[in-house]
Amino acid sequence: MANTSTRTLRLLSLLQTRRYWPGTELAGRLGVSPRTLRRDVDRLRELGYPVEAQRGVDGGYQLAAGAALPPLVVDDEEAVALAVGLQAAAQGPVEGIAESSVRALAKVVQVMPGRLRRRVEALTAMTVPAMTGPGAWDGGTRPALDPAVLTTIALACRDAERIRFGYIAASGAPSRRHVEPHRLVSLGRRWYLVGYDLDRQDWRSFRLDRLTEPAGSGARFRPRELPAENAAAFVQAGISSIWAVYEVEAVVQAPAGPVRERIGRWMTVEPDGPDRCRVRMTTDQLEWPLMGLGMIGAEFTVVSPVELMEKARDWGGRFGRAVGAA
Repeated sequence: MANTSTRTLRLLSLLQTRRYWPGTELAGRLGVSPRTLRRDVDRLRELGYPVEAQRGVDGGYQLAAGAALPPLVVDDEEAVALAVGLQAAAQGPVEGIAESSVRALAKVVQVMPGRLRRRVEALTAMTVPAMTGPGAWDGGTRPALDPAVLTTIALACRDAERIRFGYIAASGAPSRRHVEPHRLVSLGRRWYLVGYDLDRQDWRSFRLDRLTEPAGSGARFRPRELPAENAAAFVQAGISSIWAVYEVEAVVQAPAGPVRERIGRWMTVEPDGPDRCRVRMTTDQLEWPLMGLGMIGAEFTVVSPVELMEKARDWGGRFGRAVGAA
């Protein structure tokens, strides 16, 4: 969603927390100029929010007393973008942002129109974020995904309704599937549906960017027991069986505590002396361990695998040539 729309939501949230805001203080909280603040206030008024302004040196803004706030005016795609973005932030590695993201999502959902609220609440309730580092990402372009596909499947998961959809396998072969949907999984740059395939009589995971025209059949089902700890673990196990998996190990010349704060979400960090530590991770992409090790800001030595050593040499050479060219 555009920065302007994000800022408008924050402005609305601030106006709801206090009866009156001096203009300079409100502009400072938003990090904008007084002129930009006036434009944002005008945008809220256009959306139907009754914002009163007091002019002068000590002027400021407040929501009209006793006025009923209209629903937040967003379309389906913006609603899904809000839910996905705030949920991702709640699961992200940035310290202190998780709780505020959850609060923001709860506030935004409450002022959405009823139809969108139902879809967004289903999406947040039926999505299982995979607690994994960027090793699950492919580093390429994020696959295009229709927000309507996300919300349609989320509602089917919540309502235990069988669905039918078209699916393109990794080989490119098309097929029609009849599935009892279980959960959505957000894993790196991709989304997956975990469900029981009625035609194949087995559990399957489906990449949502390969899934088309999902539609509820109207038939309800009694949920089956998933043969895994949770839906995210089921998807990760399937990916590990397809792609090559590397066991990464490196020695970092820094204490374990600070290193764990920087990359502990993605790697296992163990002390290896007073001023160094040993880090390990399992991944199918070697670019991300190098990025994680590089962002520590300390000297490190790659122990394994050999492929990571070769990639480090390749990156080092290219970075060196880039500096030389500059």
